[in-house]
Amino acid sequence: MNKIIVADDEARIRRLVCDFLKKEGYEPLEADDGDVALELFKENPDTALMIIDIMMPNMDGWSLCREIRKSSNVPIILLTARSQEFDELMGFEVGADDYVTKPFSPAVLMKRVGLLIKRTDRQGSVSSNCKSVGNLTINEEAHEVLVDKQPVSLALKEYNILLKLVSMPGRVFTREQLLDDIWGYDYVGDIRTVDSHVARLRTKLGEWGNKHLKTVYGTGYKIEVN
Repeated sequence: MNKIIVADDEARIRRLVCDFLKKEGYEPLEADDGDVALELFKENPDTALMIIDIMMPNMDGWSLCREIRKSSNVPIILLTARSQEFDELMGFEVGADDYVTKPFSPAVLMKRVGLLIKRTDRQGSVSSNCKSVGNLTINEEAHEVLVDKQPVSLALKEYNILLKLVSMPGRVFTREQLLDDIWGYDYVGDIRTVDSHVARLRTKLGEWGNKHLKTVYGTGYKIEVN
């Protein structure tokens, strides 16, 4: 049974989300602030997904997301009572995989939970062979990225973008293709989120990213090899 941490300081929201998760066959773990959620995650490293409210006492959702991303690519859905573009962009900056604005439909939230878990399972069950380009290696079985044999911590979507591009070096993938393949056809957000994810990915990959991860202006992105 997949464990899902629900972090929200509103007890009513937590109960609502947890009830729906139980009906879908998940095991919800409740936290009423960010500190508690972080401890829960440390105690349950097999957590399949986290649903995190942005506005919480002690540690807000953005700070919690940053802390989680230091050690894990677990899928994260951020919840917020606001619908400002800044919140959504900030959520992706700290490594969130999806974003839901309150009030939300529990059925829609469950759909997003299911899709994220399926995509994560699919990425973890593909070929165990390692892919290498120069001094970068992707171990799909371990979900690990190494540059010069040093691990690089990536958010789930950053990892999936890299895996997609490395799968066919030299091929240009359009923003629309990356959005459909990684976010899903039902994604309704701004296509610019692809650009922000690629920019963070390039930064995290350092010299390798600057050398090999190329922007094809007006089209998309590719891995350039010698």
